[in-house]
Amino acid sequence: MSEGWAGFSAAELTAIALSLKVAAAATVCSLPFGVAVGWLLARTRFPGKLLVDTLLYLPLVLPPVVTGYALLLGFGTQGPIGRFLSEHFGIVFAFRWTGAALASAIMGFPLMVRAIRLSIEAVDPRLEQAASTLGANPWRVFFGVTLPLAWPGLLAGAVLCFAKALGEFGATITFVSNIAGETQTLSSAIWGLMQTPGAESGVLRLALVAVALSFAAVFASEWLVQRQRAGTQR
Repeated sequence: MSEGWAGFSAAELTAIALSLKVAAAATVCSLPFGVAVGWLLARTRFPGKLLVDTLLYLPLVLPPVVTGYALLLGFGTQGPIGRFLSEHFGIVFAFRWTGAALASAIMGFPLMVRAIRLSIEAVDPRLEQAASTLGANPWRVFFGVTLPLAWPGLLAGAVLCFAKALGEFGATITFVSNIAGETQTLSSAIWGLMQTPGAESGVLRLALVAVALSFAAVFASEWLVQRQRAGTQR
């Protein structure tokens, strides 16, 4: 097996790069929806809100394999959503890196929404009311008052989603399998190496990379949360 940078094999470097690509895509695509749902839960009351809360956090408590199987049923090539997207838009999720991004986004979305929701709830509603009294429409209040004050929580939510997507395994491997160069992320590469005799050094290298990336993401998230708390206490 040829070696690449710093002793990593070409396959290991590909898995690391793909994991970063999948996590970034999952985070960027989830963020607008995360902000919308976070604001909705923080600032509005509506029938069925408890049900929405329950469904939102369901991926965190379900076995990830169940989530992956549900994605396969819905977004697979024979699933209703997957068939429609494939036939009309040429978009295929099953056994593609885009499917890994979709699975990772669903698994990381509850963490993102929770951080964003708490951040918006920490914004003093009187500031929003004052802006409305001065003639600002709801969109201007949101983008001019709420969003700037809640931005540390938004970033924290995005970082948590990125970290969760980076380490996602169960839903991803069920939905898109473990195809080298296409769907083999950091987690599935570690799992594959653990099945290979004599690959302990590769497992250790990738495990250290996973720990370093996850630690950096969680540290950044906590730093952002503490920064927002300090700002609201002034």
